Amino acid sequence: MSPVKVLVLTGYGLNCDYETAYAFELAGASALRVHINSLIDGTVGLDGFQILVFGGGFSWGDDHGAGVIQAVRLRTHIGDAIIEFVKNGNLVLGICNGFQTLVNMGLLPGFEGDYRTRCTALICNDCGNFRNDWVHLMVEKNSPCIFTAGLTSLYLPVRHGEGKFYAPTEIIQLL
Repeated sequence: MSPVKVLVLTGYGLNCDYETAYAFELAGASALRVHINSLIDGTVGLDGFQILVFGGGFSWGDDHGAGVIQAVRLRTHIGDAIIEFVKNGNLVLGICNGFQTLVNMGLLPGFEGDYRTRCTALICNDCGNFRNDWVHLMVEKNSPCIFTAGLTSLYLPVRHGEGKFYAPTEIIQLL
């Protein structure tokens, strides 16, 4: 059996791509760091990859909001290809700014296969400041997420200015 192939995005203001690729390689995957422009211009395609990772950092400076410019750029140029990637059963992981990008693209939460409609947001923290803490999280035991399968809790860093999760009441109930 050949190793799982992981595409780790890198580019303007993004970080943690080296660490992310290394972590996947330690887990037995074959990871390739790819500049976002190479994905957009078609130099590198999603075919042959099973995991796509949106990394952390401050993509395009986040001047219009965390992950907003990256989300618009990806959705405009290769949004259909990313949605097809997901619908084919491949995995997507968003770390830090990458998670914010996934939310802004409408890929999350992806209810009933709808990966276009944005129904959640990450907004400014209640404290009004950048947060730099470690938090304890409980893992939903019925979650289909393979990244948390078998785990009951996680102790993770949070470092963000826009990390307050917002959604209408009906979306929160679905979650």
